[in-house]
Amino acid sequence: MIKVLVPFDFSETSNYAFEFAISLAENYNQLEINLLHVVETPIATGMGTMGGGLDAIPDFENQVFFMELIETRKKQFKEIEEKHKDSSINLKTNLVIGNVYRNIVDVIQEKNPDLVIMGSKGSSGLEEVLIGSNTEKVVRTAPCPVVTVKSSTHVSKMRKVVFASDFRDADDEVASRIRRMQTLFDAQFYFVLVNTPGNFETTRESFARIKTYVQKHKLENIKAEIYNSLSEETGILEFADDIDADMIAMTTHGRTGFLHLITGSIAEDVVNHSKRPVWTFKR
Repeated sequence: MIKVLVPFDFSETSNYAFEFAISLAENYNQLEINLLHVVETPIATGMGTMGGGLDAIPDFENQVFFMELIETRKKQFKEIEEKHKDSSINLKTNLVIGNVYRNIVDVIQEKNPDLVIMGSKGSSGLEEVLIGSNTEKVVRTAPCPVVTVKSSTHVSKMRKVVFASDFRDADDEVASRIRRMQTLFDAQFYFVLVNTPGNFETTRESFARIKTYVQKHKLENIKAEIYNSLSEETGILEFADDIDADMIAMTTHGRTGFLHLITGSIAEDVVNHSKRPVWTFKR
């Protein structure tokens, strides 16, 4: 049984993530979907959605609104359960109260899912540097693979999957995850290595390394590609555009704190800026 966690906030993008999980379940019947909604604990200070801050709302009114919100979310979850109760989808719902990111991490640690699927709007500029999204933080820290989805995507339409890497780290776990993806998607897998001015090598050297990687891990039905660009992130996104890929897959180092602030993450940049689903797994 493959356990899939879908953090769900009833937004359009989280619905896209839920729909993607359902299409996975329809394509692979040994799959369990855990739909998680976190009701944020009210904060006494800060900006409210109507301006002025939550502290401008009397405590009683704030508490009533909070309790009504919880009841509304319970009702919405019940409607989702009713909608799918007669289907073949193995669906569970979980409503918790607290902090969105912290509770997602706690559930990941407790439930140990095989895959997390999250909706994402992406971010850019100062927001990307200083704040980042909950999705980005989960991508960085989750021990299991994470799929980020920004638009309606169905597994049955997956025809081209790009796996971007430098193919220097012959990690057995990564290769195992790629094979798992191949069982889920009836797609052509493109192994692409991006050549940049600051990290240049000949096409022959690049192809030889991809070939060694594929042979070592006994991977099949792989198409090797070399792509030249000014940066790895840009090259991955441009290559995916050029072949009209349906998904991008890549690894992330999962750096946090000061090291992450200085070095950043190509995977997180791709997650932020890609219009396609991105499947990431930490190595």
